[in-house]
Amino acid sequence: MIAKKEKIYTIVSKILLIIIGASLSSIGLEIFLVPNRIIDGGVVGISIISSYLTKFPLGLFTFILNVPFFIIGYKQIGKSFVLHTLLAVTSLSIGVSILHPIPGLTHDIFLAAVFGGIINGAGVGLIIRSGGSLDGTEIVAIIFDKKTSFSIGEIVMFFNIFILTGAGFIFGWDRTMYSLVAYFIAFKVIDIVVEGVDESKAVMIVSDESEEITSALTDRLGRGVTILNGKGAYSKAPYNVIYVVVSRLELSKLKSIVLNFDENALITIGSVEVAGKKYKKKAIH
Repeated sequence: MIAKKEKIYTIVSKILLIIIGASLSSIGLEIFLVPNRIIDGGVVGISIISSYLTKFPLGLFTFILNVPFFIIGYKQIGKSFVLHTLLAVTSLSIGVSILHPIPGLTHDIFLAAVFGGIINGAGVGLIIRSGGSLDGTEIVAIIFDKKTSFSIGEIVMFFNIFILTGAGFIFGWDRTMYSLVAYFIAFKVIDIVVEGVDESKAVMIVSDESEEITSALTDRLGRGVTILNGKGAYSKAPYNVIYVVVSRLELSKLKSIVLNFDENALITIGSVEVAGKKYKKKAIH
């Protein structure tokens, strides 16, 4: 019974987050980007161009142009992802249709690109975090990723370069450059929303000053540190490897601590998913 309630809660939470995400993207598009002829990537970008050329509603194009991708994705990927994406795209189409009569909040193109990118990125990030997507090109990218040597990011980027180039001939190249600004900002915000501001990073440090660095990391960051025994493949000399997991926001301080003791230290950083209580910070006195 409890498991069933938790499952229902999870489903409802995802639905609400997808609707909220699509609503934020609608605001980013209709209040900031579209009034200033700044476009987004993927099917949304094609929809903005099509709406501008034909004068038909943007919401109509965002839904109709995504339908073929829903059909392909349902057969190739699975219904859960496609249903979440369908909900997101439907919510976006309704949202931009409702907001279309409202005038843009600013006519400053740079401000529109920045704030439009932030709000749109936050919306897309919530949707991705909830297991959906806001763009049919991502469905195609997932399918091609399985059948080719290209990554999902590379395939999506190819689509967007083609779309933004087309927009340059229609809206002007200055608008295309502002669109790139908005796209870059949205991409960064999506990363923060999906991974979290407190995203965990695994750090490995090779240094001759390992004891001093270990002590400083423990005292100043309050993080548990693990010492691994290493050996040079060529020199055969033994050395200590410091392993520590920190948040994204602590990386700058960690680098400063390490390089203060040894400016020649080797620092490698990677993103990790962490579970367990041992990761929690210790009190710093």
